[in-house]
Amino acid sequence: MERLEDIFERVASYNAAADLEIIKKAYIFSAKVHQGQVRVSGEPYLNHPIEVASILTHLKLDPLTIATGLLHDTIEDTHTTLDKINEVFGNEVADLVDGVTKISKITFDSKEERQAENFRKMIIAMSKDIRIILIKLADRLHNMRTLEALPSDKQIKIARETLDIYAPLANRLGIGWIKSELEDLSFKYLISDKYKDLDERLTKKKAERERYIQEVKDILEKRIKEHGLDAEVTGRPKHLYSIYKKMESQGIDFEHIYDIIAFRIIVGSVKECYETLGMIHSLWKPIPGRFKDFIAIPKPNMYQSLHTTVIGPHGDRIEIQIRTHEMHKVAEDGIASHWRYKEGKSIPEKDDKRFAWLRQLLEWQKELKDPAEFMETVKIDLFPDEVFVFTPKGDVKEFPRGATPIDFAYNIHTDVGHRCTAAKVNGKIVPLRYVLRNGDVVDIITSSNHNPSKDWLNFVKTSSAKAKIRQWVKTEEREKSIELGKEICEKEFKRHELDFNKVLKSGELENIAKKEFNMQGELNLLAGIGYGKISVHQVLAKILPPEKLKIEQEKELSRFQKVLQRIRKPSREAVIVKGIDNIMVRFAKCCNPLHGDKIIGFVSRGRGVAIHAVACENALNIDAERKIDVEWDKEIKTSRPAKITVVCNDSKGLLVAMSSAITSKEANISSADIRTTPDKKAICTFEVQVNDLDHLKSIIKSLQKVKNVIKVERVM
Repeated sequence: MERLEDIFERVASYNAAADLEIIKKAYIFSAKVHQGQVRVSGEPYLNHPIEVASILTHLKLDPLTIATGLLHDTIEDTHTTLDKINEVFGNEVADLVDGVTKISKITFDSKEERQAENFRKMIIAMSKDIRIILIKLADRLHNMRTLEALPSDKQIKIARETLDIYAPLANRLGIGWIKSELEDLSFKYLISDKYKDLDERLTKKKAERERYIQEVKDILEKRIKEHGLDAEVTGRPKHLYSIYKKMESQGIDFEHIYDIIAFRIIVGSVKECYETLGMIHSLWKPIPGRFKDFIAIPKPNMYQSLHTTVIGPHGDRIEIQIRTHEMHKVAEDGIASHWRYKEGKSIPEKDDKRFAWLRQLLEWQKELKDPAEFMETVKIDLFPDEVFVFTPKGDVKEFPRGATPIDFAYNIHTDVGHRCTAAKVNGKIVPLRYVLRNGDVVDIITSSNHNPSKDWLNFVKTSSAKAKIRQWVKTEEREKSIELGKEICEKEFKRHELDFNKVLKSGELENIAKKEFNMQGELNLLAGIGYGKISVHQVLAKILPPEKLKIEQEKELSRFQKVLQRIRKPSREAVIVKGIDNIMVRFAKCCNPLHGDKIIGFVSRGRGVAIHAVACENALNIDAERKIDVEWDKEIKTSRPAKITVVCNDSKGLLVAMSSAITSKEANISSADIRTTPDKKAICTFEVQVNDLDHLKSIIKSLQKVKNVIKVERVM
């Protein structure tokens, strides 16, 4: 267990002038208010704030932040008030404690609207003082280190939240060691069998690996010395989760991972970084395409280093990172290493690349009202895998991997994106779907008569481009729906001997929109009629006397009613459309939702309601005004098709074993597609009939247990 003296020593080692008295004062206060409290593990509760404070000292943070680490749970878990913290420790510590307390109350496992709102709260808290999220990361790290004391369901919930939210945040803040440890600890509880297997495999070869690391270190140190350089060389295996991700993404097993060891060389200057790189490439053959220069073009979190992979001794691949001492400091501690935060100042408004992504999130959280869009934006910004390209003038632009010329065009200006007709990459015309590569020079060709295509949403990658295209599409669809709504109203009003334009000018429609349909203005009402969410007869019922409306209805059904009548029929599907009885529903083929998936409905003109999974990307591209609330009917369950892809080592009898694994879960196989790869792998796609999401999960688990199966995933 960490002692207060250890914390003092560590703070003094990086800040000789630090006020240790406030840390001691916070320790005494925390010990007093937490007295008698114990954690689930049975240890004294005080151990937790002490360990959190200790983690903050490893980030070399200021005394006020460390004091907050000792106090961070006092408001939530004791009778202490914020006013009391303010009185004893001052405004700054009180604000930090308050910020951490608010973030601690945020959960990310609830439905999407609430989840989006909680993300907004976290982003706003981070923008006020970045130290709030640093304290929360330290809190989460110690909780993950002691997670074994909790029940398994809570372990999985907390681990999932950590992997989805806090590890990416640590990465975005540039704190590599916290990110890696959070990922490994989450991996341990989420996929425990895979974690245990990998851990055992690495442990078995530990002695062999250590000998190899020492051999490579000796060679490197000797060569570096011969070149007259002073450098620090270290070697270590990559962390477990990164190895697992590589196995999953490439569909390979552990025996085929050749570069699990990474070496780091720390030198005195940028010039020496490049000299060392040249020396390494003259010593061992570099692997083409595996060199990255993050010194010339830093990552968004300001990480800088040279990365290269070479064929080292005995033909083994090794990854080598080369950086200066200052770069290493930033790589390890990220934002926490920034001097401004040691002085306790909040994010400056002036331009600072470290916080560009956070400012962008702040802007989007203000603009995006649709929870699904906002959540997608957050995920894009938290999980960047960068590619760097150039403008014709030589300016560097950074994009997520998979970005296209359309993303580039919108990055320049919204109008350039809207008017983009073609693009030149490295002087040659390319399709707009072209995937940008590192070093590409991109030139956008525009036309004043051109408009965005809705299809662009299927391949653009950046959140800003998607938002701008969606906004344009929504505006266009809304205008068309308003025109269609007017057309429907004019015809139906005329049938009832009413002058639609006169009613419109009188303001009567605006009153009906507000009072009867809770809509702002008659244009929203007309759009609703155009979309098919509101019947024109619902509007006429508010204008005409009931007896007259009934007579007119008996004479002739309106065109819109005929359409609606054609699509209304008792639903054989297990979905309830709220507010509408017996309307036809159809399941979107793009995501093929199953009973148990979170779902959302969209009104389709003449085709009833389309049911999408909430997580479906295509659903994000549909105008939110066509959205309608739907839910699964708990009384009815129907068998539905689901697709599963299995990646495995090609071996005799494997297809029979997989088929048995599926049928053992009482599922029928509708179709199977098998193809082999040159590296003796088999990729199998099965379409199976399942009852619900739990049924599908049980089939996937059954397949994962089959020998030689590497990866199993649902296809949506």
